[in-house]
Amino acid sequence: MSEERSQTELTESPSVALSELPTDVWHKCSNCEAMVYRKDFEQNLKVCPKCGYHERIGALERLAITVDENSFVEWYGDLQPADPLNFPEYAERVQRDQKRTNLKDAALVGKAKIEGMPVAIGITDFNFMGGSMGSVVGEKIARLMERAIEEGLPVFIIIGSGGGARMQEGILSLMQMGKTSAVCYRLHEANLPYIVLLTDSMAGVHASFGSLADIILAEPGALVGFTGPRVIELSLKIKVPKEHRQAEFQFQHGHIDLILQRKQVRPTVAKILKFWYGK
Repeated sequence: MSEERSQTELTESPSVALSELPTDVWHKCSNCEAMVYRKDFEQNLKVCPKCGYHERIGALERLAITVDENSFVEWYGDLQPADPLNFPEYAERVQRDQKRTNLKDAALVGKAKIEGMPVAIGITDFNFMGGSMGSVVGEKIARLMERAIEEGLPVFIIIGSGGGARMQEGILSLMQMGKTSAVCYRLHEANLPYIVLLTDSMAGVHASFGSLADIILAEPGALVGFTGPRVIELSLKIKVPKEHRQAEFQFQHGHIDLILQRKQVRPTVAKILKFWYGK
């Protein structure tokens, strides 16, 4: 595969062909369980019109609703994970997720435009091993920011439900926290804006590049924090209110700058970029 793929090449892959999309008329909300007319659900960017629940969407779907049509060019698309520990079934899981997401790993990075404003953009995908950060994800995020510095571009990263360091790669995965944090500092030193959107951001992803942006946005109800309530309860036998790990709680305590409905993300980020570009 060449290092760069256009947005058209990505979306025309057989793995996301229209023939494989759901054909049923109704969608059942994962939160309120209401039956919603699928056409309305799709037009509402997969947000339940009954309760406002934001369903998870993949990196390619997120890309399509965020950037200008056919403006995205992928960077470092040939990078894919190794199996340094010969971890049981890891290679098979990687191949499975590569096939269903049309990604080599859980991060998609490249250059695009949002309402005409050039930006270096990265998106993580929960459908690829829970959006966990292995060596390739960390390398892609680091290279994205380094190239943004070279080209003088602002950076926008969407954490599409990102988890911790990927245990199947051991210390090679854990070290990505330090590496991505260091390049965030370099971006800051270059006086280039860094915007992040949290749509669930936990553990190693959140404890590194997920919480170091100049402007931190989040979708309603997003889980935000280092450890989720379920893990705390299982390990420490302490029951933590779920709302303590939600975006609204983090916003009230100053960790998040703005909570946005999905339809508001693109125009809001465009407004920030236009301000920076002086448009």
